[in-house]
Amino acid sequence: MKRTLACLAALAVAGLAGTAHAESSDPIGDLISKTTASAQSSDMRLKSTLYHIGAKGVGALDSLGCRVSPMRTLAVDPTRIPRRTIVFIKETVGMKLPGGGVHDGRWYASDVGGAIKGNRVDLFTGQGRGSMAQFLRKGLSLGTVSAVKVGTFKGCPPR
Repeated sequence: MKRTLACLAALAVAGLAGTAHAESSDPIGDLISKTTASAQSSDMRLKSTLYHIGAKGVGALDSLGCRVSPMRTLAVDPTRIPRRTIVFIKETVGMKLPGGGVHDGRWYASDVGGAIKGNRVDLFTGQGRGSMAQFLRKGLSLGTVSAVKVGTFKGCPPR
């Protein structure tokens, strides 16, 4: 990280030395600011709970109007994690996906809930209580997970 910032700073100085007039924007400075800010605020420890279709009040659509996606839909407090954010949760890497394959840790913040406040997330596990079994074995219901914001998405999350 320090090496990257040093290289960016060197590029900024070299760029300023070669220009005769000042520009209205500073793309290198903006990039350095964004990189520094994201490095300081990207790691989060969040309390996790689970939800599934069949639970009281849970429907088949998220707060964006998209179909909920087992092992991908994440309910968040949008003041803490904006909707449409892709969140990496390392504790879910390697878990079995409903259609086969293994989880890569990426979750899609597309849902909210009245009880989801502050540093808390609700992981959508799928259809019925049985879909929560592998999470319960790992202690991820009412547990704590490590999360990192890794990007954003448009439209509906992948299924």
